[in-house]
Amino acid sequence: MDFRDVSLTALRVFRAVAEQGTFTAAAESLGYTQSAVSSQIASIERVADARLLDRRREGVRLTAAGHLVLRRASVALDEIDRAARELSGLPDQGGTVRVGWLPSVGAVLMPKAIAALRVSHPGITMSTREGGTPALLRALRTGSIDLALISSAPPFRPLDAESPSLVFQTLTERSLCLALPAAHPLARHDNVHVADLRGQRWIAAPGSGDDRLMGVWPGLDERPEIAHTAQDWLAKLHLVAAGCGLTTVPVALSGAAPEGVVIRPVRGGAQEQRRLLLARRRHPPQGATAQVAEALRAAVLETDIIL
Repeated sequence: MDFRDVSLTALRVFRAVAEQGTFTAAAESLGYTQSAVSSQIASIERVADARLLDRRREGVRLTAAGHLVLRRASVALDEIDRAARELSGLPDQGGTVRVGWLPSVGAVLMPKAIAALRVSHPGITMSTREGGTPALLRALRTGSIDLALISSAPPFRPLDAESPSLVFQTLTERSLCLALPAAHPLARHDNVHVADLRGQRWIAAPGSGDDRLMGVWPGLDERPEIAHTAQDWLAKLHLVAAGCGLTTVPVALSGAAPEGVVIRPVRGGAQEQRRLLLARRRHPPQGATAQVAEALRAAVLETDIIL
């Protein structure tokens, strides 16, 4: 076969593997299965009649032929993407992107991302909607939204098993924290030991089953006393400020805590981690959607640095 017959898909997959360093990471970034990535790499090496990648235990490394193909392929792919945007009438990557978000993870990040986007890409409009994870994933699958900002808790099971499958990118992973009234005795210290949480009054989300305990520190060895229930995270924090009890809070909300509330890490026992995820459909984002995804990632990075 002639290398001029190589497919664009194979070129995109090859570039992703070269940039990500492993077949697994490339598959995740592209929303492909690992076997699909392997198949595309085999096809491009077949038409090139050369080995483009050295497979090693720690990942892949480009061969001399691989460097040549990557250099030329990157130029070609960038030009094709630019032509596609111009043919769509979007040379400035403008457009409307619909983003869904959980209040507990997006309340601080979304305003940062929107403000930054207005400066860097004023032609892009971001429309947003908040909701629970199941509703956001359904909206994403049906095309009602383009991206979703959600969270995940241990043991980090797959969030979604429906078809067509979705792609989840971890933006950050941080420890769960505790929100306390500023006048609470435990607020005097830089952190709180898990043993000191026994006998505390809690503000939790209403519902049944595990949902009833959202807001209570996970894994307590007692039946928690639920003093108040509230679905809205801001209502919970204002109840904390009023001295009505304690509640858990993701680090992302630390900057939005009202006056009278302090946020403290909890030590002792297993660390309670929370992942912030960006969900999308399988096809890699293009144009305005890609710019919004990048703005969200930048907002997460900025928040991580501040916190």
